Amino acid sequence: MKFTAAAVQMVASDDKAANLAEAERWIREAARQGARLVVLPEVFIWRGNKKDERYSAEAIPGPTSKRLSALARELAIYLLGGSILEEISASEKAYNSSLLFDPSGKLLASYRKIHLFDVDLANGVSLRESATREYGDSVVVATSDLCTMGLTVCYDLRFPELYRGLAAKGADLIFVPSAFTAFTGQAHWEPLLRARAIENQVYVIAPDQFGKSPKSFETHGHSMIVDPWGKVIAELSDGPGVITAEIDLDYLAKVRGELPALKHRRLA
Repeated sequence: MKFTAAAVQMVASDDKAANLAEAERWIREAARQGARLVVLPEVFIWRGNKKDERYSAEAIPGPTSKRLSALARELAIYLLGGSILEEISASEKAYNSSLLFDPSGKLLASYRKIHLFDVDLANGVSLRESATREYGDSVVVATSDLCTMGLTVCYDLRFPELYRGLAAKGADLIFVPSAFTAFTGQAHWEPLLRARAIENQVYVIAPDQFGKSPKSFETHGHSMIVDPWGKVIAELSDGPGVITAEIDLDYLAKVRGELPALKHRRLA
């Protein structure tokens, strides 16, 4: 089985209406190009000052998730809302949540980012996601009529045990919606994406934000789709736009059949 998948690259601000309009523009363009699956980047709906995060968080269902559901239904596509900040009742923190909708508009799966980015980088970027966000705790896959899809977000990429867990649950394709820093992305983005694809013999779809958000750090761009042999089959280095690639499940089965590394594992 083959189908077309798309990844959207954009840079979000703290203007939700503008961000949603930009995302919708590229979702429609991807559908026009024949994509049956469209993937948005992490925090595509809002990026702003950390002190304002609790005010930008939304309930699920809420305004953004309802609009994504309506778009998925209208365009008859699978749509991954890379992530939005999900409000937590009686808490100052929010979950960073990725939402997958099916072509009927149903919320097929939701994933709360497990690994939070608490770092002090050499270029002066200092971030404490855990100060305003709560840890997720579930490994999430979704079964669809396209394939089995695994959900991750950005910093999760550095933790291979999560990806092996998704492969063990049957994932054929794994999402990595991101707002990856320019500093770390230049060194690690492509090697990590290709490694996760190779070691788990899966397709990886990784839409990233690009450039400098007015009230946040600079992001790397280079949104990619990687095949299970580790080949980058689509990439957008910079600027807003959409990339598409063919997901070929027969090819995936061929890779796994000829080099059955997942079957050869000796350690849990």
